[in-house]
Amino acid sequence: MTRQIALLRGINVGRDKRFPMARQRELMQALGYQDVTVYLQSGNVVFADPGTPPERTARAIEDRIAADMGFPVPVMVRTRDELAAVVTANPYPAAAAEPKTLHVAFLSDVPADTAPLDALDRAGYAPDDFRLIGREIYLHCPNGLGRSKLAEKILGMRLGVTVTARNWNTVTRLLALADAV
Repeated sequence: MTRQIALLRGINVGRDKRFPMARQRELMQALGYQDVTVYLQSGNVVFADPGTPPERTARAIEDRIAADMGFPVPVMVRTRDELAAVVTANPYPAAAAEPKTLHVAFLSDVPADTAPLDALDRAGYAPDDFRLIGREIYLHCPNGLGRSKLAEKILGMRLGVTVTARNWNTVTRLLALADAV
């Protein structure tokens, strides 16, 4: 069994998309996944899978959520090894000491067109910065994500892919949970 991590986008942020943690666990178990751990209410699920490709796992979870809950939820899935690679590739290692300043935006795929990102005037957003590495955008926001104009711009950008962000504490905790079993 391999460990996978499902990142659900946009749940429990308003009245329309309530998805309690216990229900998330039940749904994953009903899909046949084992050793299911739900971390926080924001849609982070670590589970054992027999080796299904992450893209297929994501579609299965999305379909089941839509059928059972009555609303669509985009899902990104990473294997344990993919998440470990995300942690290793962190281009802001010093920021890991202040994890509230570092976030990872997980993308459903590599953007076909990175021109909107390439066109950003990085100096105009300093001290905030970002790096696109594969299917992740690392956001370093020393003054906090909530105050960051760069984060607002990037997370609102139309890149032709689905995006969901997690803070560094959550990213590293999900990896630790994936390693715990």
